[in-house]
Amino acid sequence: MTDTVKIFDTTLRDGTQGEGISLSVEDKLKIARKLDDLGVHYIEGGNPGSNGKDIEFFNRARELRLKHAKLVAFGSTRRKNSSAASDASLNNIIASGVPAATLVGKSWDFHVTTALQTTLEENLSMIYDSVKYLKDHGLEVLFDAEHFFDGFKNNRDYTLECIRKAEEAGADWIILCDTNGGSLPDEIRRIVQEVCGMYRTPIGIHTHNDCELAVANSLVAVQAGVRQVQGTINGIGERCGNANLCSIIPNLQLKMGFSCITGEQLANLTQTARYVTEIANFHMPVNQPYVGTSAFAHKGGIHVSAIMKHPKTYEHIQPELVGNKQRVLVSELAGQSNLIFKAQELQLDFNPENVKSREIIEKIKKLEHQGYQFEGADASLELLLRDAFGTIEEMFTVDSFKILVEKNADQSVVCEAIVKINIHGETVYTAAEGAGPVNALDNALRKALVQHYPSLEQMHLTDYKVRVIDEKEATAAKVRVLIESTNMENTWSTVGVSANMIEASWEALVDSMRYALLGKTNAQPKPVVPKERLGLVNH
Repeated sequence: MTDTVKIFDTTLRDGTQGEGISLSVEDKLKIARKLDDLGVHYIEGGNPGSNGKDIEFFNRARELRLKHAKLVAFGSTRRKNSSAASDASLNNIIASGVPAATLVGKSWDFHVTTALQTTLEENLSMIYDSVKYLKDHGLEVLFDAEHFFDGFKNNRDYTLECIRKAEEAGADWIILCDTNGGSLPDEIRRIVQEVCGMYRTPIGIHTHNDCELAVANSLVAVQAGVRQVQGTINGIGERCGNANLCSIIPNLQLKMGFSCITGEQLANLTQTARYVTEIANFHMPVNQPYVGTSAFAHKGGIHVSAIMKHPKTYEHIQPELVGNKQRVLVSELAGQSNLIFKAQELQLDFNPENVKSREIIEKIKKLEHQGYQFEGADASLELLLRDAFGTIEEMFTVDSFKILVEKNADQSVVCEAIVKINIHGETVYTAAEGAGPVNALDNALRKALVQHYPSLEQMHLTDYKVRVIDEKEATAAKVRVLIESTNMENTWSTVGVSANMIEASWEALVDSMRYALLGKTNAQPKPVVPKERLGLVNH
């Protein structure tokens, strides 16, 4: 029988401690539902006594009706020289109504004497009293032994005594924490193997990424005997982040033979990762393993020629298993195979031997030479190919646009865009203001189109990049603008190039709207995967 590893998600607590990450109560509720759908076993929602936002979250979380996960509240051991019954943090956890609690306690003697400024004996009492108090109130208790690995290397006997006290008090899980993220995999493996043979309580692992080893350390800890892994979606968290569950889950399940979630749930991983980035308003690295847009992207002509024969030649798993998709990039470095693959994907009759196909190849090479970059703008490439083959219906055409920029006496700057477009023979003339010229153009174009195409209300820009192509031309230099757009479920990118930044932005913006109106997006909806290709275990 396949061993099960429990997944503990702390995106809503530890993840929000990352720089630039801030979630509203509504955001946290949305992400909690998505995590529950993914099938994680525990969702740590925050500290119900630390701030008003977390208090409100736990009050509203009673309505979540989670199907798979247990909601967990976070707190610390009681204050020194006091009683557990009088500790506000512990009582707030109980009052929150959660079935489980994470209790963090010091296990490094240096921290006990320096940070807590108390005795080693008092710290042991704090651990025992706090765990027992929560257990007496019917909660499942997970004891996070903070700085465990640093403590073990410094004072092994005391650190082991800390987790022994938690076990004596009835802790359901003991979690070994590499809080500073400074341990190496061989250290983690050796220490975990020793600890797992000493206690009857199941052991978990909580690692940080300060040496970029959080995933590796979590995996070797599982090999050494732990059966719970804590981490966050996309590895967000304090300093360099937490262990990335988007890498840990598929590695455990697809590579190491452990069972974490069902195969159907695993196929939701990419969508979950991108959903969290959208709600948290940060940009996920394109090269993130398993779930990044470049995780299964191929650019070199030799690579593409090989994957057309069999994907396994350059892909370590089938992308659909984690809900991702194979992509082929087209650039001046790409071979003929790349365009053939892309055309086949779009069901276009692309034959390198005919005149039209050769014209398309030459046009793409010419545009790339001018500064266009289609490898990062699949949507613009698809529009170009469909235009060439005449398979696209023009939903609108642009007659003209005008930008007015006014700086007022109070130093405020107002940008107004005036747009004139034609929609199936009808001239539409609109104006709108914006925070800048591109924002004003976006608002004006959207205002004109949404009357005829209401679906555009769900679309918005998520990223805007400007790159100077020929710096030696100074202020007359040509620029490349890349725009990323989304409708919450799908994401696509478009490109524009010009010596005029506004014109380049306009070109990318118009392409983005045109692509949205195709009724599909570059990032396809979640693939349907045959059941026999899903995961290792369904449970």
